[in-house]
Amino acid sequence: MYPGQHVARRAAQPAVVMAGTGETITYGELEARSNRLAHLLRARGLGRLDHYSIYMENNARYVECCAVGERSGHYYTCVNSYLTVEELAYILNNSESKVLITSQAKREVALAALPLCPGIELCLVVDGPGEGDHVLNLEQATSGLPATPIADESLGTAMLYSSGTTGRPKGILRPLPEQPPAQQLPIFTFLEKLWQYRPDMIYLSPAPLYHSAPQAAVNLTIRVGGTAIIMERFDAEQYLQLIETHRVSHSQLVPTMFSRMLKLPAAARTHHDLSSLEIAIHAAAPCPVQVKEQMIEWWGPIIHEYYGATEGLGFTACNSQEWLAHRGTVGRVLLGELHVLDDQMKELPVGTPGTLWFKTATPFEYFNDPGKTREARSPDGTMSTVGDVGYVDEDGYLYLTDRATFMIISGGVNIYPQECENLLITHPKVADAAVFGVPNVDLGEEVKAVVQLMPDVHPGAEIADELIAFCTRHLARQKVPRSIDFEHELPRLPTGKLYKRLLRDRYWGNKTSRIV
Repeated sequence: MYPGQHVARRAAQPAVVMAGTGETITYGELEARSNRLAHLLRARGLGRLDHYSIYMENNARYVECCAVGERSGHYYTCVNSYLTVEELAYILNNSESKVLITSQAKREVALAALPLCPGIELCLVVDGPGEGDHVLNLEQATSGLPATPIADESLGTAMLYSSGTTGRPKGILRPLPEQPPAQQLPIFTFLEKLWQYRPDMIYLSPAPLYHSAPQAAVNLTIRVGGTAIIMERFDAEQYLQLIETHRVSHSQLVPTMFSRMLKLPAAARTHHDLSSLEIAIHAAAPCPVQVKEQMIEWWGPIIHEYYGATEGLGFTACNSQEWLAHRGTVGRVLLGELHVLDDQMKELPVGTPGTLWFKTATPFEYFNDPGKTREARSPDGTMSTVGDVGYVDEDGYLYLTDRATFMIISGGVNIYPQECENLLITHPKVADAAVFGVPNVDLGEEVKAVVQLMPDVHPGAEIADELIAFCTRHLARQKVPRSIDFEHELPRLPTGKLYKRLLRDRYWGNKTSRIV
């Protein structure tokens, strides 16, 4: 998100457009605003490699708040905007942030967290009033400061946190070379070429900017001189309308967004002209095969998939043609060296699921957590894992089966619940689904499904029986849920990641062990 290299030629071109309001920020405005904020942070004592945090919804001022870190040598943390006071305070303290940037919409939570965060010296509100000496309005605080670059510009980068679906969030710190901000990190050059980013591209961002994938995608768009259309929140029909209105060329989604669009009425799906769309990328969660087949049939072979943790251990990708030849894959390894290992760290044969370990593509550590860093690495320190489970086929294509922490062991049989989840989501009466193990005295664990139904479907024994019968027709007996419960809405982040732990823990109560 470094606009400086484009401002001379693109000062009047929109860099950011908010989808709902139409509010537009040009490259000239983005350059001036991020420069003023850079001067403010320097004046407040933030030097190279210091940390600050951003806690707000998708907002017109979000990009400049990231851009200042990119050009000032800072680590900036984009915080999940749905966190509670205590969760926010933990990340602010753990990241050693000195400044918090927030919005009026998140003001109440942000200000409640400040007394718990002695390291925060300044809180800036991008669209609301100041309060006392340490909470200032962004516009007022930067008014009068130079719109030109600081004298000691250097490359900065995001320090994002894992989502915490399997434990407390962890800051992912990468080494930051001392170089000019126009010289981007190699990983971004790689992605730019892979997905054919180019000047004048129009990128549609439907996901929260605190998440690594949309944050990186918008970053790349600005770096190549494109325009980023930012949705305040995802709406399936609005997304299609925006492609037509703005002649969108690139976008990145998650599978739940595919499912919601596929479940629109036929008239809504065919109403908008999508011919400008050149590349649609998806990741963040496994995509059911039937969903992806329908999307390729609808949009054509423009859909690209990738797999890669925020930690940057390794990276796999495939285009539509490769996927159609290897249905269900998340691609072949393009970065890093993949090993599929058993619990004794022994290599498993082709086609056998095991824990995925990478000889790390880009070095990282969990900030202020050497213990977690050690846990993520192999005993000899040469490989890292985030606990994902999968296998590789004869052609070298990777398939994910689950996260190791949610594997179900029932009667001595290992069950990977992702397969059942992928099936349930294809049922026309199901909006979302989670499958996990719950205690069973005889078997250790049994398979439980928790389902969010479509709005016009009512929960009850009849629909539960229908879904179990549906699973029985398609899955081995031990993989079929023994029972199904219903929730009005599953705790899934807008990024597509499911907080399955919150559901599962209800069934395990206060037990410290998840093994019966």
